[in-house]
Amino acid sequence: MAGDTPTTAISTAAPITLIRPSRRWVSLNLGELFRYRELIYFLTWRDIKVRYKQTLFGAGWAILQPFLTMVVFSLFFGELVGVPSDGIPYPIFAYSALLPWQLFESGVSKAGGSLVLGRNLVTKVYFPRLAVPIAPVLAGLLDFALAGIVLVGMMAYYAYAPTAAIWSLPLFLLLAVITTLGVSFLLSAMNVAYRDVGYLIPFLMRLWFFLTPIVYPASQLPEAYRWIYALNPMVAVVEGFRFALLGSPAPPPSTLLASTAVALALLIGGTVYFRHMERTFADVV
Repeated sequence: MAGDTPTTAISTAAPITLIRPSRRWVSLNLGELFRYRELIYFLTWRDIKVRYKQTLFGAGWAILQPFLTMVVFSLFFGELVGVPSDGIPYPIFAYSALLPWQLFESGVSKAGGSLVLGRNLVTKVYFPRLAVPIAPVLAGLLDFALAGIVLVGMMAYYAYAPTAAIWSLPLFLLLAVITTLGVSFLLSAMNVAYRDVGYLIPFLMRLWFFLTPIVYPASQLPEAYRWIYALNPMVAVVEGFRFALLGSPAPPPSTLLASTAVALALLIGGTVYFRHMERTFADVV
């Protein structure tokens, strides 16, 4: 109509974000993990709830599993075989090592198949895929805390007071988490392309178990092989837990250095490999 001023139509359409796979070998973009921290929280909480859903003992399995394993090891290795324990009562000697080992084994076992089990989520919406294997590792920290209550009771029963080195315990726990995340990233990405990895993980965990001083002390290993043995990051973790809690000898500096270097290499290498393979997850999972 005459006299009307022209108006411009305002679009109410939502902005469109176009996501393309990276063309470079490395595109970590780790800042995404912080922006999606709420998603990581909900995935972790979902994993905790699903883990013990419709079970008779619920979260009590986090305590029963390492405790019953400790009882069996104490009967066979401590009593029948007579494996030395560096002067520490064998039950608490074994349990103090099973505590960080359960965190590692459970985290790697669950995270290794997490992308395949969560294929419906991976193929339908975008989010940093690293969140998927991170969630079961973080959920394992709750099991670790619950199982740690039993260790406190055992220390009181055997009259073991916390040592002055107790301050170092969080550092060895951090080393265990770094190792778990690094191995989890690597195996979960490989499992998407090669489903044989899902069958390999249980065997790998059993082999890794016997290469870690859980049922025997590291002092029983010949000196000539110590440097190779130290390349297993869980060696420093287990020896560190016994050092911080029970007053065992501290891990040698060479062992700490080698184990830490390998753990960091696993974390960096696993993250880089995961990010490189991430572009194909939705197509092959």
